[in-house]
Order: sequence, then C-alpha cells, then structure tokens
Amino acid sequence: MIGFVLRRLLQAVPTLLAVVTVSFFLIRLAPGGPFDLERPLAPAAMAALQETYGLDQPLAVQYLRYLGALASGDFGPSFSFRDRGVAELLGHGLPVSMTVGGLALGLALALGIGLGAGAAFRPGRLLDRVIGLGAGLGVAVPTFVVAPLLQIVFGLGLGWLPVGSWEGGTPAHLVLPVLTLALPQAGLLARLTRASLRETLALPHIRTQRAMGLPRLRIARHALRGALLPIVAILGSTAAALLTGSVVVETLFGLPGLGRTFVDGALNRDYTLVMGTVVLVGVFVIGLNLVADILCALLDPRLRIAR
Repeated sequence: MIGFVLRRLLQAVPTLLAVVTVSFFLIRLAPGGPFDLERPLAPAAMAALQETYGLDQPLAVQYLRYLGALASGDFGPSFSFRDRGVAELLGHGLPVSMTVGGLALGLALALGIGLGAGAAFRPGRLLDRVIGLGAGLGVAVPTFVVAPLLQIVFGLGLGWLPVGSWEGGTPAHLVLPVLTLALPQAGLLARLTRASLRETLALPHIRTQRAMGLPRLRIARHALRGALLPIVAILGSTAAALLTGSVVVETLFGLPGLGRTFVDGALNRDYTLVMGTVVLVGVFVIGLNLVADILCALLDPRLRIAR
C-alpha cells in the first residue's frame, strides 16, 4: 500500500507542474495586461511598474522566478489589489468556498446515495421512476438556471431565505448556495449508485444471500459496500469541484469565495492572483483524487497492482 501511495504522489508532482506551466503562459497570451487602464499611463510610469513587478524580463525568466517563489510558498503580490498579497486574498476566499462546498458535498452524498439505493431496491416501480426523473433533471439543468429559480421561489416569493449579499452572513445565507451546488452532484451520484447497486445485486453471492433468507438490511449492507467503488472513484473530482467553489454560484449569491476571486483576477489581468487560484485549485483536485485512489485501493486490493 505504501508503494501505491508513493507512485501516486510521484505522478502528482509533474501533473501540478504541467497545470502551473500551461496556466502561466496562457494568462500572458491573453490580450491586455495588469496595468492597462482606461486612461493609459505615461510610458515612464508603465516602464517603472513593469520593472517593479519584473514584467520587463523575458517570459522564460519570469516563469523560472515564479516557480522559485512558488516552491518557497510565496504566491507573490497582487497586481490589482496592490496593498494585499495573493496569499491574503486566497486566505480570505478559501474558508467561504470550503464551507459552502463542504456542506454541499455532504448533502449531495446523503441525497445521491440514499435516493440511488432506494431506486435500486425498487426497480421499475413508481419510486424508481420518480427518482430517475429527478436525478436526470438535477444533472441536466445548469446551476445558472437552478440558482435564479431558487432565489425567486424561496427568496422573493416565499420570503424564507436571503437571496444574496454575504455581509453579516448567517447560516440562512448558505442554504440556497448549498442547494444549488448540491443538486447536480446529488443527481449524478443517485444515477451512479442505482446503476452500480443494481449490478451488485445481480451477483451470485448476493443472490445466494437472498436464497438463504438473510435479512434485507444485511443484504443491502453487503451490496452497498460492493457498489461503492465507482462512487468513490468520482468522489475526488466531485469534492474538489465543490470545495473550491463555483464561479456561477458565488457570483449569483454574492459570496466572496475563490470563484469570485478568480473572476476578479482574470478580468483585471492580475497574473499572480489568477495563478494563485489555479495552483490552489490544482492542489485540491490532485490531493482529493489521490485520497479517492487510496480509498478505491482499500476497497479493491487488486487496484494496487493494476495501477
């Protein structure tokens, strides 16, 4: 098992380096720059700013300097928020995204696995059809449609929940963003759980348990354990997507998370802020996928050899 983990860690390093490299050069190929204003600066002022931030150096030199700073944990200064560093800005947005994403992940797992299991044990019945329809809608309808609908119904129509603004945020401010993030993932998990569990229930050892008259709850526990592998396999990317925030959801609900931080950095051509967000999200994606791989290997020891 230790060798398996070490192999995955060695694969993670070049993957993160590739993400950093591609992002570094892509953001600089985009039109505009961090100091392009509506009223252009004087050439001398522009040259001074570029020299201060090292933008007058060749692109290869900038890249190597950035890697060196990143290796020491320095994300650099922000070009658009000049009195604050990138690490400070990310530290401000990360707790919000983690809170909303963590709650959304828990809700998606509870709904997805619970409803998927209920549908799998009632194949072809009304419950199965209703859950299948709901899961399909959850996956198909995009978040930029779900969010306004929830705001109109529960915020403006019924007046039960706030529709936005994080100032003085209370738990009630989290309900609609969490629901918006959780519903698509819950639909995906419900469909995957149903399919995996139906396949597991058809295996010989499960049919034997049924023939022996074992309690249904015990059979369900054995079958669900065998059906968890594909669910755990996608859990890493699902968790990373939810925990690092959603640009659409954070923008619509006015949440000061990583998604809005990334958008602000991209619009202002704030190279270091965009890169800091990309690196942080990349670490989360790679790390959570590593955790998912380890869990899969614990569930099925054959994967330790296959990989």
